[in-house]
Amino acid sequence: MALTLRAVERPPAALDGLRLEVREFLEHELATGGFTPEADAWMSGIDVAFSRRLAERGWVGMTVPVPYGGHGRSALERYVVTEELLAYGAPVAAHWIADRQMAPGILRNGTEEQKHRYLPGIARAEQFIAIGMSEPDSGSDLASVRTRAVETGDGWRITGTKVWTSAAHIATAIVVLARTDDAGDRHGGLSQFLVDLPHPAVAISPIITIDGAHHFNEVVFDDALVPRTALLGERGEGWRQVTAELGNERSGPERFLSVMPLLRAWAATGCFAEDPLARAELGRLVTRLAVLRQMSLAVAGRLAAGENPAVEAALVKDLGTGFEGEMVEAIRRHVDPEAGGVPEDLAAMLAKAVLHVPAFTLRGGTNEVLRSIVAKGLSRR
Repeated sequence: MALTLRAVERPPAALDGLRLEVREFLEHELATGGFTPEADAWMSGIDVAFSRRLAERGWVGMTVPVPYGGHGRSALERYVVTEELLAYGAPVAAHWIADRQMAPGILRNGTEEQKHRYLPGIARAEQFIAIGMSEPDSGSDLASVRTRAVETGDGWRITGTKVWTSAAHIATAIVVLARTDDAGDRHGGLSQFLVDLPHPAVAISPIITIDGAHHFNEVVFDDALVPRTALLGERGEGWRQVTAELGNERSGPERFLSVMPLLRAWAATGCFAEDPLARAELGRLVTRLAVLRQMSLAVAGRLAAGENPAVEAALVKDLGTGFEGEMVEAIRRHVDPEAGGVPEDLAAMLAKAVLHVPAFTLRGGTNEVLRSIVAKGLSRR
C-alpha cells in the first residue's frame, strides 16, 4: 500500500543554461521596474503584459506540441522555468491556469478543432482560461456541483453559479464543470465545457479578498447558450477529466514555493550570522523544502508520462501548503516590522503572506479532503 513517489535526480546540468537565462531575464525585469516581487504572486499577480513578455521568449505553453502553436519542450524544462518565476515572485497569474492545467487538459480531451483554437493562443499568452469548479455551499466537494448543462437543439444551455474563480475577469474562456445527466454515482453525469468570454448570459462579479485585492470572482451562468462544440471531452466523463487536471494543479512547485520570495528576502538580511536560532530555523526550512521538491518532481515525471498520480499529487499539496504556512510563522517569529530596521520589501511581503496563509490549505481542495483522497487511495493498493 505504498505511495509510488519514485526518487528523482535534480534537473540535469544541461538545463543550467536555461535556468540562468530565466534568472538574467528576471533580474533585468527587476532592474527596469518590470515587476515587484511578491509572495503568492502565482495566484494574485495578474500582469498580462508580463505574461506576454514571457511568451515572447517561449516560456508559456512550453510543453504544448509545435503543431498546436507551442514549443514542444520537456516537462522538466517547464519545471525549471516555473521554479525560477516562483522564487522571484514574478506576476504570472494571468496565464498560470491556462498553461498549468488547461493546456494539458485540452491536449488530453479536446477535439482537433479545440486544440487548434485554444492552444496557440495559450502559448502566445493571448488566451487566458479560468476554471469554473467550486460553487456556493459545495466547497471542495466537486461531486455536489449543481450547475447544470441541458442539451438543446441549438447546443447546450448552462445554468448555475461558480465562486472563487481565479482571474475570470481577464479570462477569454472558462472551463465549466456541470451536471449533464442524473446518475446513481455522484461522480457520474458530470461534463466539462469550454465557454468563450465575454458571453451575454455570463455575469462576472469581483470577490475582494482581505488584503483588498481582486483576483477571485463569482461567475453566474443564466441559461447561457453555448454550441455543441463547447463540450470538452466526453459527456459524463467530467469527473475523470477533472481529477487528471487536479494532478497538475496540486503537485506543482507553487504548492511549496508561493512564499519563497519571503524566505529570500529574510535570508538577504544576513541575520543568521549572529542569531543561531534563526540559522537553525533556516536550515530546517530549507531541508523540508528540498524533500518537497523531490516529491513534486516525482509527480511531475509521472504526469509527463501520461499517468494520473492523483493520490501522490494530493499528498504533495497537503504537505506543501502546510509547510508554507509554517514558513510564514517561522519568519514572523524572527521579524518584527514594529521594531525598526526591517527592509520595506520584507515587511510588505510578510504582511501579505500572513493574510494569504489561510487560503493556502483551501484552494485546490482543502487539506481535509486531500487527506481523505490519500487514505482512500492507499486503502485500494
